[in-house]
Amino acid sequence: MASENPPVLSRRAALAGLAAPALLSVASASPGAAREAAAAPAPPPPFHRFAFGRLRVTIVSDGGAMVDGPWPIVGEDRPAEEVERLMADNLLPPKRFWPGFSPIVVDDGATRTLIDAGNGADGFIPRPAGGRLVEGLRAAGYEPRDIDVVALTHGHIDHIGGLTEGGAPVFPNARYAIGAVEHAFWSDPERLKAADGSVELKSARLFARVFPSLADRTTLLKPGQEASPGVTALAAFGHTPGHLAFHIESDGRRLLAWGDCAHHEVASLAHPEWSALFDMDKDQGKATRARIYDMAAAERLPVIGYHTSFPSLGFVARNGSGFRWIAETYQLAE
Repeated sequence: MASENPPVLSRRAALAGLAAPALLSVASASPGAAREAAAAPAPPPPFHRFAFGRLRVTIVSDGGAMVDGPWPIVGEDRPAEEVERLMADNLLPPKRFWPGFSPIVVDDGATRTLIDAGNGADGFIPRPAGGRLVEGLRAAGYEPRDIDVVALTHGHIDHIGGLTEGGAPVFPNARYAIGAVEHAFWSDPERLKAADGSVELKSARLFARVFPSLADRTTLLKPGQEASPGVTALAAFGHTPGHLAFHIESDGRRLLAWGDCAHHEVASLAHPEWSALFDMDKDQGKATRARIYDMAAAERLPVIGYHTSFPSLGFVARNGSGFRWIAETYQLAE
């Protein structure tokens, strides 16, 4: 059951310490008990909350599932064995991982800003495994109507999928903020000519369905502009043409929400020069990763990485020619 500061387990500990006993208990129960356990509603996704200056920051899980990788999602230009060896050297499964999908609520007492909206019903991780943002928000004490601003890092389906449900806005009182470059890219009808089944085509179709109806409530951002008070856009182009990160600032402190600047907290950071499968501009994506990681390390910024393991909160340190992710497992101090 989620709490404001739930215990933070590594994925390995969660799988080894929690999943195995649960499976064992169901397997050893009577058939009727097993059916009842299988039919029981899943608990709400977890959330992680901490104070940051005058802000209350809540990271909400949109759900998730084990997927193949990290190769070729990270390191598509490298032999699979090289990426698998890196995983093994870090005591991780070589061919499977559980990415985070971690929207953020920034609450200053007057404005509640949601950064990214998760998968929705049919995202990269569809329901019932993904698309659980609203459940997570409610577990954290927020209703969709409480959200004042939805700020988007970019237009991929696992970031905009949760904006609408059944054709209606999920966040009825919100205004929206997205990069001007990003909006122009996905608004171009050429996007609808992308390859069948591709993330680009799925995202373009969803964008075309959702954003025309939100036009009168959408602000187009340039880097350096605020999406809401204290939430400032930062250029992080490459993953998509107008991909943004956001600086979250309060009382002279700064927190970085970097969106999709990493798809895996080990592989992406150890080798920012490795190509990422979903980057639309491979070279620019590499340059952006190196720049963003270097900034985070040099300025010792706390970071929320959308796809790093939940609660997706950590710091970056230099490590040889690359970087490493240091998970933050405790509430940040005031």
